[in-house]
Amino acid sequence: MTRFALAAPLLLSPILALAACGQGEPSPTAPTKPVHVLTETEKATLLASLPAPYDAGDLENGRRAFARCRACHTIGEGGPDMAGPNLYGVFGRKAGDRPRYNYSNAMRTADFTWDAEKLDHWLENPRTFLPGNKMTFPGLPDAADRRDVIAFLKVETGYKPEPAPAS
Repeated sequence: MTRFALAAPLLLSPILALAACGQGEPSPTAPTKPVHVLTETEKATLLASLPAPYDAGDLENGRRAFARCRACHTIGEGGPDMAGPNLYGVFGRKAGDRPRYNYSNAMRTADFTWDAEKLDHWLENPRTFLPGNKMTFPGLPDAADRRDVIAFLKVETGYKPEPAPAS
C-alpha cells in the first residue's frame, strides 16, 4: 500500500468536516418566514388593481425587458444585493435607503421615494434622472417596455395597492 493511500483518510477527514459546516443553516439574507409565490390568478388580480397605465401592462413583456436588469438586480424577497440593490419592496422606499447596500453619494442624498412615476423617469435614462449615480445601464427608451417593467416589478416585488377609501 502506498503512503498516499494510508494518509488520504487522514488528509480528507478535516476537509470533509469543514465542507459539512453550515449545511442547513439559513443564509443571513434569507427571509424569516416562508415566501408566498403568487399564482397566475393572483398576479392577474394584482395587475388589474394597479393604477393606469400599469393595469394594462404586459407582464410577460415586462419579465423579458427586465432580463436586462437581472445581471445587477434580484427581485425576490430576501434576495441578495448584487452590483445593484435587491428591488423587493422598492415601491414606497426612500431612494438610497436599502440597508447594507453601498449606494453612490448621489443616490444616498437623493430626496425622493420610489413610485411608478419616478421609476419610469429613472428607467428612461438613469444618468440624466440622477446625475452622479453609479448605475451603468443606459435606459429603456420604449415607453411600453418601461410600463411593462414597472407593472412586472409591482407584481413581483411585494407591492401592496392602496386600500380603497371607505364610503
